[in-house]
Amino acid sequence: MLRITNFRIPVADDTPVPVLAARRLKLPPATIESTVIIRRAVDARRKSNISFVYTLDVGVKVPEGQVLSRLGGDRDVSLARPERPEPVVTGTKPLSARPVIVGAGPAGLFAALVLAEHGYRPLLVERGRDVGRRTRDVAQFWQTGRFDAISNVQFGEGGAGTFSDGKLTTRVNDSRMGRILDLLVEAGAPAEIKYSHKPHVGTDKLREVVKNLRRRVIEKGGEVEFEARVTALDTGDGAVRGLTINESRYLPCQIAFFGIGHSARDTYQMLHARGVAMEAKPFAIGVRIEHPQDLIDRAQYGGLAGHARLGAADYALVFHDKASGRTAYSFCMCPGGLVVAAASEAGGVVTNGMSHYRRDTGIANSALVVNVDPADCGGGVLAGIEFQRHYERLAYEAGGGNYAAPVQTVGDLLAGKSGSGSCLAAPSYRPGTRPADLRTCLPDFVAGTLARALPDFGRKIKDFDHPEAVLTGVETRTSAPVRILRGPDFMSVNTQGLYPIGEGAGYAGGIMSAALDGLNAALAVMREYQPFV
Repeated sequence: MLRITNFRIPVADDTPVPVLAARRLKLPPATIESTVIIRRAVDARRKSNISFVYTLDVGVKVPEGQVLSRLGGDRDVSLARPERPEPVVTGTKPLSARPVIVGAGPAGLFAALVLAEHGYRPLLVERGRDVGRRTRDVAQFWQTGRFDAISNVQFGEGGAGTFSDGKLTTRVNDSRMGRILDLLVEAGAPAEIKYSHKPHVGTDKLREVVKNLRRRVIEKGGEVEFEARVTALDTGDGAVRGLTINESRYLPCQIAFFGIGHSARDTYQMLHARGVAMEAKPFAIGVRIEHPQDLIDRAQYGGLAGHARLGAADYALVFHDKASGRTAYSFCMCPGGLVVAAASEAGGVVTNGMSHYRRDTGIANSALVVNVDPADCGGGVLAGIEFQRHYERLAYEAGGGNYAAPVQTVGDLLAGKSGSGSCLAAPSYRPGTRPADLRTCLPDFVAGTLARALPDFGRKIKDFDHPEAVLTGVETRTSAPVRILRGPDFMSVNTQGLYPIGEGAGYAGGIMSAALDGLNAALAVMREYQPFV
């Protein structure tokens, strides 16, 4: 197998990949036995010459050394060296009870899956509902404004990422990422996530993937319970002894993985009260901005905007504000998506972004957020939670007290006016919106930094700061405001048997990194303990 890297193909060239590979290797097409796309990225730095950049593994019917010799030391063609997965090693310590995983987000699902596949019979408990019922509950909230504290965008099977763009990008470099992608594809995710530079699943496909992952956990010997909220942690001599479910049922356990997500505020409070070591951590808050998708496409792709092979364009923007010392940046950009209501508590408005796989709504949206440090929140491990809650309640009031969200145009925000009228694109947030002054539901330092960032963003992307671009408030759940402290063995630093995992524990920042964190924590436990019988 030969590997070709840095292989640039113009976007408009629809020649089959095996034919392109043969040309690159200076071979007849008939000598190409197989081609596997390892990576595909878009290079749009020159709008007049936008290209796909491939890494390919190519099987040939002629001696590989002969091909390499004929290419004369071409640095972009070499022998492929496929990664070999590390063998799974199980320990010898006996388990007195089966492992329990708290939370069915990516971290919890993948921890449960790897444990189930190796005979540990895990129990996965989720405070929300299964993804089918959850989808109906969320749709009802968006249509009617009737909030459900049990089943919402934050709580339920699949975690908060289920109602998102389903991005699978991550900065983490780990050989096990390939295994996670394989499992996602086997569960119904599009095959291109295995090689796309910026892979995404879309919320519509992700719901089916989540359901199939749960089925796989059960097929392999695990068990899953919904509407099972952990309300107490029982410890003795610094070790986990059991959990209480729904304030009534006691569940003995020796090993408990806590993949609770970044919005499980009551669980944070319970763990803190039990003395589990935690610390406040930075997060960010801000607003959502919406533009017509073709505005972003033109800015990013020029004359090739709208090309079927490129799809909807995205962006990533950063502004370092000298005046405040803060950083404003885009977050969770959703091409062809929607702004959605994401409250998890009564009396608060929270926004998030979501896209389907096809990204075809015609609307681009992204969070624009500003960093918040623990010192901004007044001190205390859980102070960040109250900080978030305070601005969510202000947004609720500004929206009229019925889960409608406050909106304002960029022009009015910059001019210090409210009562915005016409918009480039009608706000997509449901159950509804209300014109307001977003400065009334944001910290002054956030509003001020955003006001200085928007003109800078407009210089980077033409018309990004268009006066009629609409802003929706507030975005507060960018990441957990708390970190549950753990050691290199993934276990809590002061509570033996407690394994904090994923985004809610403060150790991940998206679907892939959370899934990897859960998987690696499960492997750490497996290295110590034998399967549960």
